[in-house]
Amino acid sequence: MADSFSDRQKGFEAKFSIDQETEFKISVRRNKLLGLWLAKKLGILESEVNDYANSVIQSDLEEPGDEDVIRKCMSDIQERGAKITDGELRDKLASFSKEAHKQIMGE
Repeated sequence: MADSFSDRQKGFEAKFSIDQETEFKISVRRNKLLGLWLAKKLGILESEVNDYANSVIQSDLEEPGDEDVIRKCMSDIQERGAKITDGELRDKLASFSKEAHKQIMGE
């Protein structure tokens, strides 16, 4: 009986680990999509678009949640004088989250 419980617990732990890894991949993909979109909106040179997208990905590692990404992007938007509101950015983030989920999960 103890072996059965131990096996079940290990199974739950493995599933949790896989779920966490999947959520991380979705978040990274979402941030890359956001960075690629925003780079074009900000007029960033084609040769620098991937570097910009990677900087958006990196910004998400500063604190839990999305506010670090929003803060970084809004700062860049203001710096370049782009006409993108906080609400528009959040809408795009939600849209790219759905797209990233489809891409990662194959739906």
